[in-house]
Amino acid sequence: MFVANHTSMTDIMLMLYVTRNPFVFVGKKELAKIPVFGFFYKRTCILVDRKNPKSRRDVFISAQRKLEQGLSVCIFPEGGVPDDLSVILDEFKDGAFRLAIEHQIPIAPMTFYDNKKRFSYSFFTGTPGKMRVTIHETIPTETLEVEDKRQLKQQTREVILKNLERGL
Repeated sequence: MFVANHTSMTDIMLMLYVTRNPFVFVGKKELAKIPVFGFFYKRTCILVDRKNPKSRRDVFISAQRKLEQGLSVCIFPEGGVPDDLSVILDEFKDGAFRLAIEHQIPIAPMTFYDNKKRFSYSFFTGTPGKMRVTIHETIPTETLEVEDKRQLKQQTREVILKNLERGL
């Protein structure tokens, strides 16, 4: 299970570039409506309607199928890009961690340092330059129970946050 901070429209492309394992994203359904991008997005993602409890449950079934096919899963656990550009790392949602524990998938945290500076969600902002990423040591989940998801979520967030604070 790949998890990374979500700050830019370039996050998906950088994830595709640095990850060697074949994977699928779990992403919000609304993005499938974007012309051209949406065409590819809905064919390469497990879509979730975050307002619909049934849709959120269906993600677990779809992810299981993808895992059985030998694919990894990528989730941006912040659930979206924070509207406030001063937010370094928003709070994480539970879904990625519950999924990882239930399916005994190790978490592979990733820190994207520069994507917000290069191409943020605010139009007409950004600068040319490198986009650095660190793929951290995986966090095992074999011994964890669903009740441990809060601890796993916090551990993963701390890894990413500490690196963002050092690398900014």
